[in-house]
Amino acid sequence: MLRRALILMVCVVASWAASLRLYLKDGTYHVVREYEVLEDRVRYYSVERGDWEEIPLDLVDLEKTKSEVRERRESIEKEAKVLSEEEKVEREQREEAARVPQDVGVFWVTGTQLQALKQAEPKVVTSKRRSILKILSPVPMVAGKATVELDGEQSANVVTTVRPEFYFRLAVEERFGIIKLTPKNGARLVEKWSVAPVTNDIFAEQQHVDILRQQVDDGVYKIWPKQPLEPGEYGVVEYTEGKGNTQIWDFSCRPAVNP
Repeated sequence: MLRRALILMVCVVASWAASLRLYLKDGTYHVVREYEVLEDRVRYYSVERGDWEEIPLDLVDLEKTKSEVRERRESIEKEAKVLSEEEKVEREQREEAARVPQDVGVFWVTGTQLQALKQAEPKVVTSKRRSILKILSPVPMVAGKATVELDGEQSANVVTTVRPEFYFRLAVEERFGIIKLTPKNGARLVEKWSVAPVTNDIFAEQQHVDILRQQVDDGVYKIWPKQPLEPGEYGVVEYTEGKGNTQIWDFSCRPAVNP
């Protein structure tokens, strides 16, 4: 699209270059292809009449003519530069998107490489049982409270930067983000559930991290935290509001300590 816009811009420039206004001091102008100043006259090629003509120099407002030519050229050059920069960004985004594997999931940017994070297996914990949370066949729920947890107080996926970057290829367009996990009693708390009576609608409470996001392709996003993360446990999540279908790719933020 941007390439077509650049081609169009070139055509506009060519068209503009083929015609310009030669202003006269009485406020009128001639549309000309080009002109040249001779001793006491201006010779120009009239676009309207398709022939060379001359006019006394003292009738021509050369300053206004030159000023408009300069302003229009600068404007066109500025727009062409913007389009060129946008095309460069678009090209870089296409190259960036091509790096992301076709598999659905989360990929941590580590140096020049992308490291796939293994999807975690969250469990729904109620006062009576502990069940694996399955996305395609949700755990039957009854009204009340529950929590979603991961086994272990620390993730096996360790990032050493406080503003890690991830690529996220979604299976379907759903909500997603980064949340903070709370280690407790040999597990990590992902979210708290309140299950509504009768409807069994699930109201989830999560500790969201403010993130920046950039779409680089259909269903592919680059995400990273707005502010540096504090050391601790986190997860990239995908979910549907009120459905209890949270998917999570967990990681531990442990910044490298400089000696």
